[in-house]
Amino acid sequence: MAMAAIASPSSRTLIPPRHHGAAPSPSTSGDSSLRLLCAHPRHGRRGRAMSVSTPAARSRPFVFSPRAVSDSKSSQTCLDPDASTSVLGIILGGGAGTRLYPLTKKRAKPAVPLGANYRLIDIPVSNCLNSNISKIYVLTQFNSASLNRHLSRAYGNNIGGYKNDGFVEVLAAQQSPDNPNWFQGTADAVRQYLWLFEEHNVMEFLILAGDHLYRMDYEKFIQAHRETDADITVAALPMDEKRATAFGLMKIDEEGRIIEFAEKPKGDQLKAMMVDTTILGLDDERAKEMPYIASMGIYVFSKDVMLQLLREQFPGANDFGSEVIPGATSIGKRVQAYLYDGYWEDIGTIEAFYNANLGITKKPIPDFSFYDRSAPIYTQPRHLPPSKVLDADVTDSVIGEGCVIKNCKIHHSVVGLRSCISEGAIIEDTLLMGADYYETEADKKLLAENGGIPIGIGKNSHIRKAIIDKNARIGDNVKILNADNVQEAARETDGYFIKGGIVTVIKDALLPSGTVI
Repeated sequence: MAMAAIASPSSRTLIPPRHHGAAPSPSTSGDSSLRLLCAHPRHGRRGRAMSVSTPAARSRPFVFSPRAVSDSKSSQTCLDPDASTSVLGIILGGGAGTRLYPLTKKRAKPAVPLGANYRLIDIPVSNCLNSNISKIYVLTQFNSASLNRHLSRAYGNNIGGYKNDGFVEVLAAQQSPDNPNWFQGTADAVRQYLWLFEEHNVMEFLILAGDHLYRMDYEKFIQAHRETDADITVAALPMDEKRATAFGLMKIDEEGRIIEFAEKPKGDQLKAMMVDTTILGLDDERAKEMPYIASMGIYVFSKDVMLQLLREQFPGANDFGSEVIPGATSIGKRVQAYLYDGYWEDIGTIEAFYNANLGITKKPIPDFSFYDRSAPIYTQPRHLPPSKVLDADVTDSVIGEGCVIKNCKIHHSVVGLRSCISEGAIIEDTLLMGADYYETEADKKLLAENGGIPIGIGKNSHIRKAIIDKNARIGDNVKILNADNVQEAARETDGYFIKGGIVTVIKDALLPSGTVI
């Protein structure tokens, strides 16, 4: 079978297209020899040639030479040793999540619901599993009960197969004879558990954040790390001038090695951070549009380098991005940039969280799609019934599992699992997180007899530009419209907050019938 060649924008070499599924059999493949150059730590940037025999013309062999290029679908990986045995994933659960409050009132930031059926933690865990990384720790210290429960239900029995060599495990902050303190930052969190991480016979630590929305093949990231003989590789996002001032920027040399950092630079300092992003794989046109690169807070560390930096070189450093990695550069460690040119969002604020969720309703192409067969997003199997929509008008929306939607209007909204929406309700530009459980008809009858309100959205209620957290009880004829365009308000005793003009109803809150916000 003839194989078409694809030109890699950075190296201009020819590489074969990626095949999903079974490889072509020798009997149908022609008579050529396919040479793959595989990354290997002992072979450095030159790699290791591996011949794969196929039937057809030897005169034009395909050569695949991986570099620190963009995370594109046209590249291939052939890690040796395999990522499942040589890489340990470490997901940082973040701090108290004060900017996401009240969504973090009763849960850790990575446990915040996302996209109707998922939670934020499902993104990095799924990226790991899709990248053949099955040894994963999640570090957390705030409100970790719901995160623990979700991870054990979603991934507890599904990792590693019969060998049982894979896991997804939560590590909470704890006191020890050596360190009586809680995690003081990203680097300190990893340092406190180095005794456990170094027990694993791996080559690299992959450091990830638990509150980012993106889809990335970490195998390509790790391969670039090995190919360039890097001590640390930092995932970088190309930026235009307008967005660049909000990020920590990096400057690179002609080999993609990071030589300078600047935190949220402006003016002349910003201009000085311009780089030639074609070095990392962007084409000339995109490189002109995006002349800056920003750190994504995603890193690959060689194991011995991580141990040395955290224990010996910078034993007092608390943060990777502002202390350890700039420090490693200053003492001569090889710190490389790896360009990721795709959708990525830091879910750090209510506004970012709201926009990221509603971004999945965009047409014809959403900002982030959960519909990718080659790299699915996994979550807890809940075995819920299909959603029931009765005489409702639903447009430009995403509906989760197990919902009951009756004779209402829903536009440009995300409706979470087990949501119950009553007759006459209007839901616009809104994120409903749904519920953790169903109430029985007997429960609802008892509530009605005692003047209570069932979980869900009551009759003839109108909600616009809001986030309704789980298990909220919204009565009949409630108006959540923020007609006065209030930008900030803390009304916790009344069951809601307003941040950036977005009304957020707290988990388990009750808004009586007739409430107007």
